[in-house]
Amino acid sequence: MLPKIGITSHVNYSLEALTLGKYYIRAVEKSGGVPFVIPCVRDGDIIARYCNVLDGLLFTGGDDISPDYFGEEPKGTRKITPERDAFEILLARKYLLTGKPILGICRGLQLLNIAAGGSIYQDIDTEIEDVVKHMQEAPGWYASHSVVISKGTLLEQVYLDNEIRVNSFHHQAIRDLAPAFHVSARALDGVVEAVESPGHRFLIGVQWHPEKMIFNSISLRLFEIFVEAAGLGN
Repeated sequence: MLPKIGITSHVNYSLEALTLGKYYIRAVEKSGGVPFVIPCVRDGDIIARYCNVLDGLLFTGGDDISPDYFGEEPKGTRKITPERDAFEILLARKYLLTGKPILGICRGLQLLNIAAGGSIYQDIDTEIEDVVKHMQEAPGWYASHSVVISKGTLLEQVYLDNEIRVNSFHHQAIRDLAPAFHVSARALDGVVEAVESPGHRFLIGVQWHPEKMIFNSISLRLFEIFVEAAGLGN
């Protein structure tokens, strides 16, 4: 059976709609998974059912996460989606307990870190000195800055290199790392660009958007290994 991959969706309040960038779906499809777009719900029983049914879970990018979830007043936080925050924090905490494969992208990386007990910078441009430009104005497929991958990590096995170039669309980033995670990549300015969990078969969070670069076989490889790990539980 092909692995069933849940993909979280964005809450668009102005349209009163749930939305999702098409490249997340394409990446899972091209990697041999069956993509299921997950709506935000409030029912705990439905969330538990998601955890039982899905073989892997992809937390996608999107708006900022409310600082309520890491004990701060709003400072540099911009647009938030409270309904999505509440749903994804609960879903992440429950899904982490299953040990099933998880991939977090951009906001998804930050969400996983917060759900597991960490925190984030509300705005790296005002809280960190000498940061490189992490909110590029170049096209999404363009790799705008370098990332150094730690040796001996799962991410190194994915990218087969210790320095890569990535795209970048964020102004928040991990500050305090969740206890169960370790850093597997940083930008040259020290900003955390990827984390892993040694306690899971596959758990990687990346700060960049590999789904926008799946024309590149190396970027697609991240999704392929994620989907392959999800299929091992079938």
